[in-house]
Amino acid sequence: GGYVANSLAIMTDALHMLTDLSGIILTLLALWLSAKSPTKRFTFGFHRLEVLSAIISVLLVYILMAFLLYEAVQRTIHMDYEINGDIMLITAAVGVAVNLIMGFLLNQSGHLHSHSHSHPHSHVPQPSSANTAQGSSHGHSSLAVRAAFVHALGDLVQSIGVLVAAYIIRFKPEYKIADPICTYVFSILVVFTTIRILCDTGVIILEGVPRHLNVDRIKEDLMKIEDVYSIEDLNVWSLTAGKTTAIVHLQLVPGSSSKWEDVQSKARQLLLNTFGMYKCSVQLQSYKQEMSKTCASCQSSSA
Repeated sequence: GGYVANSLAIMTDALHMLTDLSGIILTLLALWLSAKSPTKRFTFGFHRLEVLSAIISVLLVYILMAFLLYEAVQRTIHMDYEINGDIMLITAAVGVAVNLIMGFLLNQSGHLHSHSHSHPHSHVPQPSSANTAQGSSHGHSSLAVRAAFVHALGDLVQSIGVLVAAYIIRFKPEYKIADPICTYVFSILVVFTTIRILCDTGVIILEGVPRHLNVDRIKEDLMKIEDVYSIEDLNVWSLTAGKTTAIVHLQLVPGSSSKWEDVQSKARQLLLNTFGMYKCSVQLQSYKQEMSKTCASCQSSSA
């Protein structure tokens, strides 16, 4: 519609929709990849393909946005263009209608989800952790639907902006400068929408700690486990979004090497359940008194 009407505003709005479509495709890709088994060559599986796809999709969006911004600057300078106000108005109206329907469906889905999975308040403890995990997953799903609803509201506001610009251009063609102005505003929205994706994928590629985890807090909780003397090493990184992995090397207090199974079980439970790790590896060793650097250098010099 934007191409036929020669409207950059509608094309930029469509570009913003393309970023949403990319997010949906990446989510489906993540679900598909999580079902594939690791191979001898890719022992971690294929989760990082989701990260590569995200980077490629964002770069393509930026290339298209740069082209639209270039055209908007040229139109602002030369003003030698014509816009079909009728087609622009119809396309913008359809966009507003679709966003209204999408927002209504997401809002109803959120209400139905919260009602269908509401649990009665009870002081009786749950017999197993499965119910707790189920309630947690329902809560996350409800949050995801609410977040999608808020995002749909943002898209609706943008579509209304395009509709207002289309109305102005249709009945006041001399104010066609509204079209490139919308392109400038919506391009900023596209950048704000995608910049977090780039930051998150950058952290994953560089094997950084996810933003929702605190390494110092993890160390503090591990040190609270009985018979743990020290933490020799702790590495935390993400295979992909939502799949965090950890390797920890613990040293046991003197004389407690026989309790290593209990310590390992508690450490794994802490990492998997409390901090939500996807995979973890806990290495243990008995207490070894480290020789000071001064003594080590003295022995090396005397030898």
